[in-house]
Amino acid sequence: MINPTYAMHELLEAHEIAVFKTVCMTKSKTMQALVTDPELKLILQQDAAMSSDQLAELAAVLNKGKETLQ
Repeated sequence: MINPTYAMHELLEAHEIAVFKTVCMTKSKTMQALVTDPELKLILQQDAAMSSDQLAELAAVLNKGKETLQ
C-alpha cells in the first residue's frame, strides 16, 4: 500500500476546508431549531450529517499529514 505524504500547503488547505465545513455544519444545526418547514428541516439535517462525515474524512487526512511531518 502506498503511504501518501502531503506538502505543508496541502495540509493548510485541508485545514481551511475543515474550518469552513465546521462553520457550515454549525449553521445547519442552528437553523434546524428555527425552521418550521419540514422539507427544509430535512435538508438541513442531511447537510449537517454530510458535513459531519466530510469532517471525519478531513480529520483523517490531517492526522495522516501530521504523522508525515513528525
